[in-house]
Amino acid sequence: PFLQGLVTNDVDKLAAGPIYTALLTPQGKYFADFFLIQETDAILIDVDAGLAASLLQRLTMYKLRADVAFEHTKHHLHKGLNPCPEDGWNDPRHPALGWRAWRAAPSDQEEQVDWTALHVTHVIPQSGEELTPDTYILEAGFERLNGVDFRKGCYVGQEVTARMKHKTTLRKGLAQVEINGSAAPGTEITTNGKPIGRLHSRTGDRAIAYLRFDRVAENMQAGEALVRLVE
Repeated sequence: PFLQGLVTNDVDKLAAGPIYTALLTPQGKYFADFFLIQETDAILIDVDAGLAASLLQRLTMYKLRADVAFEHTKHHLHKGLNPCPEDGWNDPRHPALGWRAWRAAPSDQEEQVDWTALHVTHVIPQSGEELTPDTYILEAGFERLNGVDFRKGCYVGQEVTARMKHKTTLRKGLAQVEINGSAAPGTEITTNGKPIGRLHSRTGDRAIAYLRFDRVAENMQAGEALVRLVE
């Protein structure tokens, strides 16, 4: 019940398996994204290490008199694309992202996977890259990634998220682009000298870009590189 009133997804779904969700600011912007996994006597929060301290601080702030406690685990993350092991679970964002498992010991034979390439191919945002404090989760594709439920009750930032869903057409968001030339993540994308977005994760000649869809054109550039929207 504590988490149900805070996060974007329906925590009651945990009975059927792990879920992907986020905690937003009261203004509806991204604070942290994570997975929730039901354990015997607890809920495991699988969050990027760079967000763990701030998420714990924010959850503690919301705790008030709720009968909950938080502690850091000493588990180690394992993940791969091979058939899901008995102690693992499939990533709920997209089948291409394989499985995840938390174990007592670190992996000694990590499967070699180009995770960035998978994220770019399927336009799946990553914490600290496409997902920043300025992000609105619908612009980042959270509905497509099974990270938000519009039928559950209220949660932090719900009003703004619901208004974006039901009352507006998204004018900005993430998309895959093709790049011809050298352009690093973070490079501004322009057309006719006007800014229309920014490059993010890149692999080869493809990247995830944050774009203003109403300004997308054939002559987009990122520095000296040519940029084309991949339909």
